[in-house]
Parts: sequence; structure tokens; C-alpha cells
Amino acid sequence: MSKIHVIHENPAWLPPLAAAFDRAGLPWAEMDLSRGSFDLSAPPPEGVYYNRMSASSHTRGHRYSAELTAAVLAWLTRYGRRVVNGPRALDLEISKARQYAALETAGLEVPRTVLVHDAPEALIAAARRHFAPGPLILKPNRGGKGLGVRLFPSVEALAAHLDTAPSDEAPVDGLWLLQDYVRAARPVITRAEFVGGRFVYAVEVDTTAGFELCPADVCAVGDAFCPAGEAPAAVPAPAAPRFTVLRDGIEAPLRARLEGFLAQAGVDVAGIEFIRDPAGRTLVYDVNTNTNYNEAAEQAAGLTGTPGSGPGALAAYLAAELRRGLPAAA
Repeated sequence: MSKIHVIHENPAWLPPLAAAFDRAGLPWAEMDLSRGSFDLSAPPPEGVYYNRMSASSHTRGHRYSAELTAAVLAWLTRYGRRVVNGPRALDLEISKARQYAALETAGLEVPRTVLVHDAPEALIAAARRHFAPGPLILKPNRGGKGLGVRLFPSVEALAAHLDTAPSDEAPVDGLWLLQDYVRAARPVITRAEFVGGRFVYAVEVDTTAGFELCPADVCAVGDAFCPAGEAPAAVPAPAAPRFTVLRDGIEAPLRARLEGFLAQAGVDVAGIEFIRDPAGRTLVYDVNTNTNYNEAAEQAAGLTGTPGSGPGALAAYLAAELRRGLPAAA
């Protein structure tokens, strides 16, 4: 029987999608790639494959899940299976540097970024050359959920941190990014959600508690961001809900440029995060191809359980893709 196969390595993210699939009466199954073996000489099961492998899989003990997924996607593609968020989407998911190249190719602006191989002396030299006196941001090239993203008020603060940082803080692919700190007029960013390459809705995210902006409840972690020199307790909690659906969406020209980027990049489903600086520039800094949706924000906007919700839109899109692959009735 042809069905929807959800590729993942974290079952905690499945319940909202499962509920939407079940409401729509869709046949589906999970394909957990935290580990596994596959006969590459045999054809894979029929159906539509939805890839939501995460760049943060290594933080859950699944160090090679992304690499396993790349091999499985090649197998699926070789046999002509429909893959939503295929190999090109995975390539962007696991590398912010490649995200930025693709975004700029599509005419979108990103913060000034310097790529550095994992070596403290190289990081400090690059920071002094490109970002002195500061502030600046340090982030891993392969991250996820905002983990490992740190703001430093100066290059000296970065150097002091690196002097005492534990070795296990090194990025999983050995690549760090140094980046301009973009100070917004208000402490918020915007996350625009797309399904089937088309805009669904946008969420305003309060950033006063830090950079870990994954909207799913299960993304809550204890590795809280705090600016260098401050204790975690000094970081203020957001006074309002952290995630709020923007009823007016985003402006049409930006929406069109983001949809154009997704088409060029071969990405079907994504959450794209951007920030606006005081001069009014829009800078895109993250593309989440394994996007999650915030249930509380959708409920407050009256979207829960409707086709206008993230899971609802995704279920409808995957259902249409599944129908396209089924043989015509006799």
C-alpha cells in the first residue's frame, strides 16, 4: 500500500504531524534513521517520503543520522520515489554556510559571516581582522535549535571564552561561523513557514531569552543562552508569549523572494528566520528544513486543527503528493 513515510531521528517531534495525518485519514509510517540497514539493491516501498532529518541530530546521540539520511535519499531518488525535502534540502539543513550561499544567490541579504575551521587561534585572528572591537556572534556551521550560538560584546570576551571552553564544545563538522551581531529595533525575529514552497504564515519570536528559537515544546533545553559576562539568571523572561502568529503575514515582495529562494534551492517545506535592523534592512540568517510549529501560537491564532495550521497545511500537501503518485482508477 502506498503511504507517506516520515523520515526522522526524533520521535518526540511526531505527535502534531501524526494528529494531522490521522484527522485527514492519511496512511503513513515513520522511518526512524537514528540507525538502520537498507538493501540498496532492492526497491524501497511505494509512497511519498517526507524528509525531516535535523541538523541537531548529533545532540541526541545520533551523530551519523544526517549521513545515513543522505545515503537513503540517494537510494530513494535512484528508484524514482517522490521525496519531499530531498537531497538538496538536507544539504542546506546541515550547513549554514551553504544556506547563506544559496540565499545570496537568490538575491536575499544575510549577515556578514566568516567561516573558520575549528581552531581557537584561527577564530580569534579572524574575529580581530573582521569584527573588532565587537560585538559579534559565534555559531556552529551545523547547529539546530540555536544551540551553541553565543553573543560576545568584544573580541577579547570571545578570546577569554575560547581559552576556557571545553573541548566537547567544538562543532560536529569542525566549522565555526563568526557573524555580525544585528541589533533589531525591537528584540524580535520573524520566522516564516512554507509548505509546498508556498507561504503559510509568519510567527514573531521574542528573543529576550536568547537564541534557542525552535518553536516546538520538546525543544526546551537547559543550555540557555546568556550574553558573555551575565549569569543565566540575569536573562529576562519574555513578558508576552514568545511565539505569536502575525495576522498580517509578511509583505508581498519579501514573500515572493523567499518563495523564489525555496524553488531555486529545491526545498519544499521550511521555516525561514529573518531579522530587521534599525535601518529597515531584512537579513535572513537561518533556514530550517525540518521545521516545527508552535501549538500555543497556532491555538491563539485560531489555527489549531485547521488547514491553515502548519501540520494541517503539511498534511494537505503530502496528501496531494501521494494522490499524484497513485495509479488512475480503472
